[in-house]
Amino acid sequence: MRPIAVLGPTATGKSDLGLALAERLGGEIVNIDAMQLYRGMDIGTAKLPVPQRRGIPHHQLDVLEVTETATVAAYQVAASADVAAIMARGRTPIIVGGSMMYVQALLDEWEFPATDPQVRARWETVLEQDGLAAVHAALRAADPVAARTIAPTDGRRMVRALEVVEITGRPFAASAPVIGEPRWGTRILGVDRETAELDARIETRTGLMFEGGLVDEVRELLKVGLREGVTARRAIGYAQVLSYLDGEYDLAHARERTLIGTRRYVRRQRSWFRRDTRVRWVDGADPALLDAALAALETHGERTPQ
Repeated sequence: MRPIAVLGPTATGKSDLGLALAERLGGEIVNIDAMQLYRGMDIGTAKLPVPQRRGIPHHQLDVLEVTETATVAAYQVAASADVAAIMARGRTPIIVGGSMMYVQALLDEWEFPATDPQVRARWETVLEQDGLAAVHAALRAADPVAARTIAPTDGRRMVRALEVVEITGRPFAASAPVIGEPRWGTRILGVDRETAELDARIETRTGLMFEGGLVDEVRELLKVGLREGVTARRAIGYAQVLSYLDGEYDLAHARERTLIGTRRYVRRQRSWFRRDTRVRWVDGADPALLDAALAALETHGERTPQ
């Protein structure tokens, strides 16, 4: 009943593998994609529709309104409770997704530095009024190492780093978790694909999102406060559609910017997960992917059911 984590870049086939493992091993899915926490953010996050979930329980989906702020710390508490409850029922938690810091929080029991709402609000104001470049410049001055390791387009994480540095007086990296034995003895699978193939899949997925109603989905979310949300409105695809609706982009440009943003995010995911030596990698294009995944799990020292 030890959990299995199915991680890796966007569009590699993690969801399908997670479902197959849950069916084979008697499992339940625990989402670890930050944007899939939000109700109504379905098309742009490639959230699996209920009819396609094969009757398998899914946890940590649709638990936040778009006006709420998704935080790693809150997710850690809620998802930990889900994993414990699934194991208590004698079933196997299958943790599926690719939100990097969320993975580390859940599997490495990250202890988060305290927050200060006033400090956070001050840096968020800088981000809103002066932009990414101003926040990145401030981080470069306060913590050069963090400025080099955090993407200059990741405004929310730069704000968090500045908050931690200001509160603790220590570099942001000092609060990072130590990589060791994963919590609950979780076995970790990574799903990836050859880069050209993955790029093509991302392009196809992006096209299907726009053709399948992403713009209308954003319009509906605006009615329930999408613009007021701190994290939801910045999600890849949603931010670009908002710019289109505001007249900043035409639709073709919004689609292109979504594609570019997704590819950049994939590179970050790949770099992050490839550094973790605990991950056993499988090829998402393998016709016998489930068998390959079960064989990879054997390297974690536990026989899997046949």
